[in-house]
Amino acid sequence: MERRPLGRTGHQVSALGLGCMGMSEFYGTRDDATSLQTLATALDQGIDFFDTADTYGFGHNEELVGRFLKDHRGKVTLATKFGIVRQEGRYERRIDNSPAYIAEACDASLRRLGIERIDLYYAHRLEPARPIEETVAAMAKLVEAGKVRWLGLSEVSAASLRRAHKIHPITALQTEYSLWSREPETELLQTCRELGVSFAAYSPLGRAFLTGTLTSTDALAPTDFRRNNPRFQADALERNRKLTEALADFAKARHATPAQMALAWLLGKHRHVIPIPGTKRSAYVIQNASAATIRLSAEEIATLDRMFPPEAVAGQRYTAEGMKGLGL
Repeated sequence: MERRPLGRTGHQVSALGLGCMGMSEFYGTRDDATSLQTLATALDQGIDFFDTADTYGFGHNEELVGRFLKDHRGKVTLATKFGIVRQEGRYERRIDNSPAYIAEACDASLRRLGIERIDLYYAHRLEPARPIEETVAAMAKLVEAGKVRWLGLSEVSAASLRRAHKIHPITALQTEYSLWSREPETELLQTCRELGVSFAAYSPLGRAFLTGTLTSTDALAPTDFRRNNPRFQADALERNRKLTEALADFAKARHATPAQMALAWLLGKHRHVIPIPGTKRSAYVIQNASAATIRLSAEEIATLDRMFPPEAVAGQRYTAEGMKGLGL
């Protein structure tokens, strides 16, 4: 597996990471035994950059990853997040970036994970009324205390990233980015490159849409959040499917799957981008890992760019509730 720098830390991680969220919530039922095997498969494939958060499964995801880390801590670079506060059984959320909450959330994550220090600690979302300088200063105290190695931000604007970076070096920024979600290309990616900040691209397969296997929501579990996601509603889904048909043809000509081609596009286009596709199945981890061996030419990357013009994508990324705290 190719290695890539993690910010300006001198540390390297696998070019592809693993998003662990779906092992606990949002994409149907969970199976801890299967998920633990998937984590092991990821390591076997050379994937050692794992991503979780305290809100995923209301702590379950950190506990699950923590079980795996008991025997593999030295092999994994672990990222987790704080800031989204929810009640169990509800999607509604509030954002809390207060210094007191940050300190409490970090200690709780350390307990669930069963570790002494978090490698990369993200502010999951920004609290609109709170200056980012205050949030990052509180996070920096965790570094001083030895509880966190490096700091990250999720779903923030380029301007906020610059302000945060002046308070304490930001190692990574996490935002949704894929052929289907191209917003970071306007300014954010360039700012990360300028500041030496790694860009962790979550949902690089468009929540499985770019795999070409999801043609309706009928087969999804009743609790699957895509049933209510604007991009997966009937009219939007039909419009968006036309985009994936072209991707499938392109991938077939390269003897690859659409998912592999979508990941190869990200890896080939930006050296400072680390896609973190999420899955709870070992077979998909193996398939995704193979994408790191695909080399696309500049012409092929440009062709894929043209296949997915941002204005052709139908629907917002989230519901209004899910959009809270994005892009601040």
